[in-house]
Amino acid sequence: MARSDAESATDHSQALRKKKRIRCLVYIAVFAVFQIVVITVFALTVMRVKSPKFRIRSVTIEELTTDTNTANPSLNLRFIAETTVKNPNFGRYKFEESSITVVYGGTVIGDVAVPKATARTRATRRATVTGDVTTANSNLGNDVSAGFVTLNTISTLRGKVYLMNMIKKSKSAEMNCTFNINLTEKVVREISCK
Repeated sequence: MARSDAESATDHSQALRKKKRIRCLVYIAVFAVFQIVVITVFALTVMRVKSPKFRIRSVTIEELTTDTNTANPSLNLRFIAETTVKNPNFGRYKFEESSITVVYGGTVIGDVAVPKATARTRATRRATVTGDVTTANSNLGNDVSAGFVTLNTISTLRGKVYLMNMIKKSKSAEMNCTFNINLTEKVVREISCK
């Protein structure tokens, strides 16, 4: 028995509707997979919060006096240090007021104030700080006679990274730098930071 034209037209339209539904479901599945990939990449790159880096870039000696005539040799130093806070995140880093501790031979000889500030997104913030340190140490006589004094600086900046003005993550920036002072020329010869 031969099929009528109406029956074959109905079968054809049903087959077309079925193909359209399948195509629509494929598009929805592809879109969902694409969204999952985009969200995953976004979460692994933009939303991943890293610790900023806090360093001393340069030190300029303003005043330097040494006294080796006493039983405890002394050192008086005034310096200006250029510090940097490098923010590798996709959000600004706002840090609180802190201080840089200056150490000679395992003994704290001074503190330098670091004012609170903000490092912009994926940028480096530079700041200049001034410090005064004084020490009287029996070991200082050997360094003064050699013409070089090595000082360490240690600090921690505590702050928050603000992502898209909605998400806040607490992060700390650590500093541990060493610099050598040439006493005869009154200049800093070498700065190394970890």
